[in-house]
Formats: sequence, structure tokens, C-alpha cells
Amino acid sequence: MDALFSMMEKLYSTFSKGQRRIAEYIFNSYDDAAFMTAAKLGERVGVSESTVVRFAYMLGLDGYPALQEALQDLIRHRLTSVQRIRLAANIPQQDVLKTVLASDMNNIRATIEMMDNESFDGAINAILRARRIYVLGIRSAMSLAQFLTYYLDYVCDNVMFVNGAVQDIHERMLRVDAQDVCFGISFPRYSARTVDAMKYAKSKGATLIALTDMPTSPGARISDFTLCARSDMASFADSLVAPLSLINAIIVAIGHARKDEAYQHLTQLEEVWHAEGVYLSEAVKEERA
Repeated sequence: MDALFSMMEKLYSTFSKGQRRIAEYIFNSYDDAAFMTAAKLGERVGVSESTVVRFAYMLGLDGYPALQEALQDLIRHRLTSVQRIRLAANIPQQDVLKTVLASDMNNIRATIEMMDNESFDGAINAILRARRIYVLGIRSAMSLAQFLTYYLDYVCDNVMFVNGAVQDIHERMLRVDAQDVCFGISFPRYSARTVDAMKYAKSKGATLIALTDMPTSPGARISDFTLCARSDMASFADSLVAPLSLINAIIVAIGHARKDEAYQHLTQLEEVWHAEGVYLSEAVKEERA
């Protein structure tokens, strides 16, 4: 936002009267302008479509579609579900599959580029030292929190999945203290309950780890270690591909550090799974024997 708006402010004195009306409208209502065609934006401010297109070029952009894309990118982190549907409507039906998959691949690439290895290592060490690990994930982040909890439980003691009503969260985290880790997962539009629970854990001295989309997110600003993963969406559904990939890396790193415990625990589990016929392949083998 700063770069685009700064450019408009810098060039404002050189704009024509009509271009100034465009700039003022974008300054005040960029969330609406992001979904308008050049013709619609021109109609709204009382200028021609060609004036809107020239305005985009004056900003150094490759035409109006680039300006529209830049505006849409500004508001991705505060879109309502309805606005997300409007954003996705720009994708031709025949291109949906490729567009979504390409977007997810780009999210992973961006996550790799923005990864802070020092913060990642610090988070891993904090988890390994923790007496208890509270994993927080609400709404769309719940599936990520459950996945992380499920696999951490194989190699760590006292892993607690925290999700639910405000009262339930406080009850689950009643005994949190300085020996514990609170791992909060939150992506746009950030869950207030997750951030509030993280603040509570911080007040008790716990080490905070945030899995989020950017270092300036609400959870990141109060955390000791921040792990960033891109979650740009192509529709009303959040893209959790890159966050899940980062969680996989966390699980692998913890497993490497505790490979002996993991081997012993999983060996015991395999015996139980086999005895109980947990997996279909085992049940089929028993039936054929």
C-alpha cells in the first residue's frame, strides 16, 4: 500500500484535474476501486475510460489491469467472504484449476524466499525444551492446528490442541507458564480469540510462536518467533498449502531431533495398529491368512 500510495502522492501535482479525481477516489475508496473496470471507475469519478488507463501508466504500471491487481493485493488481508467471491469472479471458469494450483505453487515459492531460518531454528528449539505445548488454531486455521498437534504428539509430551469458545480456551490454558510454548496459527482475517489467547499466554511468561502470513500480523507482533507462510487466496476459501508445507517442515525437524524417541514410540504404535487392524491393508492380510 505504501509504495502505490506514495507514488500517487509524489505525482499528484503533475496529474490533470481528472487524474486527481481518480487518485482521490482511490485514496478514499481503494477497496471499491479494486473491483471496478476502468470504464466503471471513470464513470464513478466523471472521467473517460482512457483517462483511467493513462493514469495507470503514469504510475509506472503496465496498464489498468496491473493497477487493479495492485489494488486487489492491498486488500487481500481484509476481505470479507463476499468480497473474496467477487475477486474470484475474475477467473475464467475454464482456468480455475490451473489458476488455483499455480497460485498455491507461488505461495510455496514465496514462503521459501521469505523464510527466516534463525526464527525457524529458534521455534524448533523452543518446542523441544517446552514442558507443555499449546497449539492454537481457530476457524480455518483449526485444521492446521489439528494436523500439527497430531504429529507432534508422536514425539513430544503434553501437546494440547486449543480450540473453541473463549471460556474453553481459558480453561485449557489455565496452567500455562514460563516453561511452556504457545504455538498460535492465524491468517487473514486474523482470529481475535487466537491473538487474545496468545496475549494471555505471554502474560504468563510462555514462549510464543506465531505461524502467520507476515511479520507485521497481530500474532507476529507479540511472538518470540514468527514463521511466515503465504496464504493468498483465489476465492472465499483460504489457501493453506504453504502453511501446511511449513508445518510439515516443523514436524520433520522435531522428528530429526528426537529420532530415537520417535522410533520407539512409532514401533509401539505399529504393534498396536497391527493388533487392532487399524489400517485396511492389515485387516486384509488377516482375512487372507
